[in-house]
Amino acid sequence: MTGIHVRSAEPPDQPDVAVLHHREWGGPHVVVHETRYDLRELPTLVAVDGAGELAGALVYRLADDGLEVVSLVAADAGLGVGSALLAAAEATALAAGAGRLWLVTTNDNLAALRFYQRRGLRIVAVDPGAVDRARRLKPTIPYVGEDDIPLHDELRLERPLTPPGGHP
Repeated sequence: MTGIHVRSAEPPDQPDVAVLHHREWGGPHVVVHETRYDLRELPTLVAVDGAGELAGALVYRLADDGLEVVSLVAADAGLGVGSALLAAAEATALAAGAGRLWLVTTNDNLAALRFYQRRGLRIVAVDPGAVDRARRLKPTIPYVGEDDIPLHDELRLERPLTPPGGHP
């Protein structure tokens, strides 16, 4: 994580963030829990490396007593970018008085499940068929995901947040 700085996105960051979102999601739209989000319209944190290059982005929304991570993308995996962004999201959530950090991923995303569980998030719900329903809003969602796993379900992960010196 050396040399990674996380801050709120600024207008000059948008083209580079758009490239990450296109690579990861095929464009600026994601569908999660049967809601279509335009990532350009939500608050974004960016990770910048020591050379000033964009290293990742986390898009979120504050609602329902929590901070939902709508998208987390690192330019390169394994460099601490995702961890830095998630830590900054937690700080943002605490500053806003949110009681939990949460997100949704898909049943095929084993790398994300490892990543989030190692950071204390737990699977709290499974929505069978959610991805099948999401295809009505975004037909480009593939039928087969990572590791040739059929893509059908959403898994919700969350972690209660404890304010410094407080209780969750």
